[in-house]
Amino acid sequence: MSYYPLNSIPDYYGIDDLLTEEHILIRNSVRDWVQSFIMPQIDDAAQHHKDIPNLMKELGAIGALGPYIPEEYGGAGLDQISYGLIMQELERSDSAVRSAASVQSSLVMFPIFEFGSEVQKRKYLPKLASGEFIGAFGLTEPNHGSNPGGMETHYKDMGDHYLLNGAKMWITNAPLCDIAVVWAKGEDGKVRGMIVERGYEGFTTPETTNKWSLRASKTGELVFNNVRVPKENLLPNVEGLKGPLSCLNSARYGISWGVIGAAIDCYCTAVQYSKERTQFGKPIASFQLQQKKLAEFLTEITKAQLLCWRLGTLKNDHKATPAQISMAKRNNVRMAINIARESRQILGGMGIMGEFPMMRHSANLESVITYEGTEDVHLLITGLDITGINAFS
Repeated sequence: MSYYPLNSIPDYYGIDDLLTEEHILIRNSVRDWVQSFIMPQIDDAAQHHKDIPNLMKELGAIGALGPYIPEEYGGAGLDQISYGLIMQELERSDSAVRSAASVQSSLVMFPIFEFGSEVQKRKYLPKLASGEFIGAFGLTEPNHGSNPGGMETHYKDMGDHYLLNGAKMWITNAPLCDIAVVWAKGEDGKVRGMIVERGYEGFTTPETTNKWSLRASKTGELVFNNVRVPKENLLPNVEGLKGPLSCLNSARYGISWGVIGAAIDCYCTAVQYSKERTQFGKPIASFQLQQKKLAEFLTEITKAQLLCWRLGTLKNDHKATPAQISMAKRNNVRMAINIARESRQILGGMGIMGEFPMMRHSANLESVITYEGTEDVHLLITGLDITGINAFS
């Protein structure tokens, strides 16, 4: 359970006043679920490198999977700020929980909804929304991370099916997935997406072990050895890197909200501990350097909250640019990882213990600062937007 009372979660600039009653109800409902279901077991899951049992169906039951997908396809039909708030509350518990939900939502359900056929939408989306199906997203490869255009996974048109070969790695949910949205190059060199189902001959998902980060979720590879993919599984309405990159924009948006939750968890724990821990005859919260740290934490969290709220309004109006999303992802992850590290110091030696969340969040955020675009890549995206000069080539 949390070390601090939930009514101490910060809203220094009255951002709740900018939210609707529905937003607040959704956020508080997810917060209560996290507190009762995830918090009592998250440390044990991370310590023992095991996923939380039945997590995806539980996430489906509270409407956290594809919440912006229309109700006719099994989603909740919510707006983008609601999606962000859900991600924030999930990551307050652990990045692995938010990753499981955001991969399912932004990297699996989003492309099927945006680029899939009507048959594909009705076949897959309701089961993904409920958590009956677990999805994975296949873009990153052993030799190609920041440069997805260099992908080697490829498919051939065999007349009545496609023949898929290649491998993807660092894939959240891979060992558990029922389906994977996979991006591969055709014989014409163009990138297309296709849905690969568990059970297709030649499709395997070996698990990646010995992780220091995201230990409460399963990570693995997607390996394709002459996998026969039915032609009706090709996503018909997108071609080129626009497809996977638009998915990443949705995921990066969710991350920019999610990491605020991790920062809040560390900040609130540090505030509570600093008031209770006594040294030199008084609480350490009374010392100037500790107050400086806490004031800086709250300032950075508030800035991130405002950044995400404005980005959410832009996204609701279909005006958010990829560069704006990159800025929020980079800024907010850096903010969160700094708070995790610095707040650990406030707790001293206790900060490394499993009873407190700092080390777990810090280790998780080392992955988050890398995936869905590294910090350096996002800086260059902003640089391109500023100068008009592409530093990638």
